[in-house]
Amino acid sequence: RVAELIGRANVRQLWLLFLDSENVQLPLLIPIDGLPAEPTEEQTARVVTNIAELMGDIEASSIVTVWERYGAPKLTAQDAAWARSLHQTCRAQGITLRAMLLSHRTGVSWIGADDFELA
Repeated sequence: RVAELIGRANVRQLWLLFLDSENVQLPLLIPIDGLPAEPTEEQTARVVTNIAELMGDIEASSIVTVWERYGAPKLTAQDAAWARSLHQTCRAQGITLRAMLLSHRTGVSWIGADDFELA
């Protein structure tokens, strides 16, 4: 689904997809650009707080994030730092992060916990 909606990377941004209580995608797809290369706790908390508010407004139960950046399919240290920070902050705020994916120059791939915890 992400490969169809977002496809191969063109620019650096974070995409948010929202799911209902039955894990069906809601008709809202939001890109966030302008995030710093390295996450700070404050920046991540601000992003996740905004996500939580929006989830309440649209009655979403969980989210899927897609990190879009032109480059190789392998996570960079910066990608891993953002994935780790977002994962931890969502958990702390009680947000169900259903999946994280990476849109890169050749397609889309899954980001597993092993990918960002070890990087």
